[in-house]
Amino acid sequence: MKNYFDLSGQVAVITGCSTGLGVQMAYALANQGASIVALARRKNLVDEVAKEIEEKYGVKAIGISCDITDTEAVEQAVDAVMKEFGKIDILVNNAGTGAVAPAEDITDEQFMNEINIDLFGTFKMSRAVAGKAMIPAGYGRIINIASMYGMVGNKIAPASPYHAAKGGVVNLTRALASEWADKGITVNSICPGYFETPLTKETLDSEFFQNYAKTMIPMGRYGKEGELDTTAIFLASPLTSYVNGSIIPVDGGYTCM
Repeated sequence: MKNYFDLSGQVAVITGCSTGLGVQMAYALANQGASIVALARRKNLVDEVAKEIEEKYGVKAIGISCDITDTEAVEQAVDAVMKEFGKIDILVNNAGTGAVAPAEDITDEQFMNEINIDLFGTFKMSRAVAGKAMIPAGYGRIINIASMYGMVGNKIAPASPYHAAKGGVVNLTRALASEWADKGITVNSICPGYFETPLTKETLDSEFFQNYAKTMIPMGRYGKEGELDTTAIFLASPLTSYVNGSIIPVDGGYTCM
């Protein structure tokens, strides 16, 4: 019998892997047998995540502190992974931020910060991992975590820098997918809708949002923990070899209306 989603022997690097969706996806990939590199700025948190993964899933996991806006730090982090594992099969570009304010009040610093983390950071990680690990190996799976807000506007929370940065990630995905396809690398993007994380739970559970969800989301609710996992596993699989440059919304149908 063939296990289509077996990731045993694979090495996965997940950015923004200190809390929330990054940690959930790390658990999901570890559950399929992948070794995990949890990468984020806060060393204490990524070490904690790595320890939990080793104890729970019995795979090798390490934490690396890295600010993805710092080119030198990104290069050093990728070098450290290569020294430890000798390869990187899967990269999940999950690190991101989100400034919420009316467009007319957004500062230059807020806009540039968003672009630097969500878009430029995604490019820096992809460039380093492709250059040092995936192109030499002739194999790779890059999964960019964009957002449904990278595909549409919104009326509930003004966040123009976030929309711009995530829209950039969507088309960066297509560009890298086109460029690296003949190197054995697939590049795809997941566009999550509203998901429960420690940061969003209070807002999503509010009466205002619950009413909004019933109108705007065909499924009438936000995403629950674990509902992003299978899409990440699907795109990470070695057998998902002809899906490239795809933009996959996981949003309860928000973007289909």
